[in-house]
Amino acid sequence: MKIARQLKDSNIVEYVLYMWQLEDTLRAYHCDAERVASDYVARFAYPPAELQAEAEWLGHLCRMMREEQVAESGHLRINQGTVALMHDLHLQLLGSDRQPDYAAAYARALPFIVELRSRNGHTHMSETENCLELLYGIIVLRMQKREVSPETAVAVTHVSRLMALLADAWHKERTGELEL
Repeated sequence: MKIARQLKDSNIVEYVLYMWQLEDTLRAYHCDAERVASDYVARFAYPPAELQAEAEWLGHLCRMMREEQVAESGHLRINQGTVALMHDLHLQLLGSDRQPDYAAAYARALPFIVELRSRNGHTHMSETENCLELLYGIIVLRMQKREVSPETAVAVTHVSRLMALLADAWHKERTGELEL
């Protein structure tokens, strides 16, 4: 909860990737709130009150995952909603004459997005979700200490730049600084 709150305020892309990683972590514990508290949260170097709050929050997420039937795969509605809002902003940025840097980054990333969509068959997803999936896949590969091909590394560079600009625009929108 503590990390999620900090990321949500500072970088929405990192927040979504963190929440997706958290969903996978909870799946590893079979969405068992007691196991999450005793085997996962107990390892955190937090004061007791923060440990309890973290365990309660993660227990709530476990319940939500079971209720929303995403205990084995998929994403919580709250995370899906955040991605949908990010995609709405993405479309607004593309439609704005005041965001040429975003449009240029999108143009550089688009061939990789198209290839990604055709390769993984996730054409039903928004481009924003496809980009997030690529970045999350890289996180998983790195955690597994697996190599990333040079071609994929180039794609990640362009997609990361686009997502960084989207995260910056998200923050500016929230603080009233974004000009569309």
